[in-house]
Amino acid sequence: MLNVYTVCFFGHRYVDNYSELDCQVYKIICELIKTKEYVEFLIGRDGEFDQLVSSAIIRAKRNIFDANSSHTWVLPYQKAEYINNSKEFDEYYDSVEVCDCSASAHPKTAITLRNRNMVDRSELCIFYITNHNGGTWTTLKYAKSRRKKIILLQ
Repeated sequence: MLNVYTVCFFGHRYVDNYSELDCQVYKIICELIKTKEYVEFLIGRDGEFDQLVSSAIIRAKRNIFDANSSHTWVLPYQKAEYINNSKEFDEYYDSVEVCDCSASAHPKTAITLRNRNMVDRSELCIFYITNHNGGTWTTLKYAKSRRKKIILLQ
């Protein structure tokens, strides 16, 4: 039976120190791919940090090994962006899924529900956080309450 290690990422929409943060994220992803039997990376794709993480995952899979990990975009609900570009997104990500628990919720609530679901599914939660407010901060507090292993990036 395959031992799957699930990792989720959360961060602010805007990234100030892109190059430095990219190096930190890439190093963590490479280490996970090298040391875990199989890694499932969960991404929300809601801002610059998510794009940075996706790029690092794809780079690491290409440079190290791509058969022991997956790169999944978890949507809070069906988005027109995905519907109108599903072929391209399906080629970019290993899988795209709509979170069941948030699919029919109000859009603002749906993102919180999706984030909590991603935390609940994960063994490791990685956060890029520079201030103590907003959705990333709320999700960090939730991950702490669930006693998840957490890496904080700044």
